[in-house]
Amino acid sequence: MKTTIKIYQIALLVWLLMVSIAVAQEQHCDDCGISRAEIEAHPEPDVTALRYDERVLHDRAYKQVIGRIDIYDAPNGNILRSLDAGFNFLTSINSVDGWTEVNQGEWVKTEHLRNSNGVISYFTGVLLPEEPLPYTMAWLLVNLYPSKTPGGEPNEAEYPLTYRYTRVYIYDMVEIDGWRWYQIGVDKWVHQTQVAKVQPIERPEGVTTERWIAIDLYEQTLIAYDGDTPVFASLIATGLPRWPTREGIFNIYWRRLREDMSWGTPGDDFYYLEEVPWTMFFDEGRAIHGAYWHDGFGYRRSHGCVNLSITDAKWLFEWVAEGMGSRASADIEEGPNVYVYSSGEYQ
Repeated sequence: MKTTIKIYQIALLVWLLMVSIAVAQEQHCDDCGISRAEIEAHPEPDVTALRYDERVLHDRAYKQVIGRIDIYDAPNGNILRSLDAGFNFLTSINSVDGWTEVNQGEWVKTEHLRNSNGVISYFTGVLLPEEPLPYTMAWLLVNLYPSKTPGGEPNEAEYPLTYRYTRVYIYDMVEIDGWRWYQIGVDKWVHQTQVAKVQPIERPEGVTTERWIAIDLYEQTLIAYDGDTPVFASLIATGLPRWPTREGIFNIYWRRLREDMSWGTPGDDFYYLEEVPWTMFFDEGRAIHGAYWHDGFGYRRSHGCVNLSITDAKWLFEWVAEGMGSRASADIEEGPNVYVYSSGEYQ
């Protein structure tokens, strides 16, 4: 009997603790958040999303390579070279009887290829207005149900599912247990890890070009500036901890409409990517470019490069080309500054 009473007492204490935490959170939020009237006056960011073009997104047939392959000079012909297993993608131009031509006079067995055009991202960044936005804009990074209070559980009963890449305003912020919770609507709150914020900055010392690009590694966002005015913003995917995108001030020094990229050690981190679109190199082998092999923008996932959606990469490439007066790159050129920094630290 004593054991039963003790278990009951422990359970009661746990329940009371949980209730007290919930009440504390509710009380903590009594005066947080802005009014319904203010939110309804500014319901969503007043920005202009870029338009994607199917012809640009799918002007190549992208194929992921499965395993190690041999490349032949013709169907059933002679082996020209081999491609080690890794994260490899080729572009195809012709198919005949179980064979795929990946470059002029280069053929591989079709059975080793998998169509990857289905993963091409339709996400696009936005053109920013001349006047600063009244609140900080952000993109949702996941599909979610907002919480009714900061620190609360997702409220599926009252709110519809809000989709990834939705643009929102951050109206207010509350910190709980070292984490920030953002108000994105009337009684709607999300955890800081669920959004990527667009935070314009002052021109850093050392940035000297009229047009320049700021890359925030913490928020995984990019902002393009004309003078001191932010004109474009988007989500990016930068380097993983093992292959970081380095902080500092750089210059775009070489540009290519399409560039083959390869790096790493076979059996470990090897990759080969054909015809990477809208490529602009700024730090040794690191480049800003379009990515046709993933739709994971807002998260680190590269080998040091700065990945954009194809639509965004094209816009940024053309914007840089306009400022430099040419789409063609010199062997070495002093293009716009690229300022890479981190607005926070990962926990």
